[in-house]
Amino acid sequence: MSLTRHIPNAITLVNLFSGSIAAIFAVQGDLVMAAIFVALGIFFDFFDGLAARLLDVKSELGLQLDSLADMVTSGLVPGIVMFQLFRQALPGAAAQSTDWTAGHDLMEWNFPALALLGLLVTLASGYRLAKFNIDERQTDSFIGLPTPANALLILSLPLILIFQPQPVLVDIILNPWFLGALTLFSCFMLNAEVPLFALKFSSWGFAENKVRYLFLIFCVVLLIFLQFAAIPLIIISYVVISMITNKNDDERLVERT
Repeated sequence: MSLTRHIPNAITLVNLFSGSIAAIFAVQGDLVMAAIFVALGIFFDFFDGLAARLLDVKSELGLQLDSLADMVTSGLVPGIVMFQLFRQALPGAAAQSTDWTAGHDLMEWNFPALALLGLLVTLASGYRLAKFNIDERQTDSFIGLPTPANALLILSLPLILIFQPQPVLVDIILNPWFLGALTLFSCFMLNAEVPLFALKFSSWGFAENKVRYLFLIFCVVLLIFLQFAAIPLIIISYVVISMITNKNDDERLVERT
């Protein structure tokens, strides 16, 4: 029995392992290390699918395992990170204990209850991944924002706070109303019936991958000049470009008919 068929699943398990480590760091409040391990998990998430296509060993087990790994890396961790951001932004954050073992009373919480709104991201991610597994439309493109893209969007916020603490950016990110709006936007976009192009290359020709190549160049330029602050702009641009591309395709289809 060939061992090659196990390679994609092994890569997926590395994604799950990375996401599990990221969850531990996120709970502890070390959001930089959480972001590093989420990025590592997303890296392996990209290559497990690539390995499956190259080795021609796609399986139903691999599909389910991939979604379970994504649920941790790109679903659970972003929810915890959003919780931590809410916890910091809500009134009285400075007085809250950072000891997760503090308080033995069942009704005594060492965080504001409203911070639990951040976990809506985790719920919406789980719903999206369950839909993805039974949606046959999402083979060459996505319907709604992929969980890894959403995870990068949310994980970029603490990185901006730590490495690019511009007063304006800090005031925006640590505004509870902004975090609430972003949480709702995240939940909506994860499950919206909005077609988005996938960064999957079936060939390397420029003509058939023009949008993908131009978008990647655009991303590199933004990252060079704006660093972590570029990530939210990249995700928003990804949605906008997809919508424009889909509209143009629909118009060309109408003209042909």
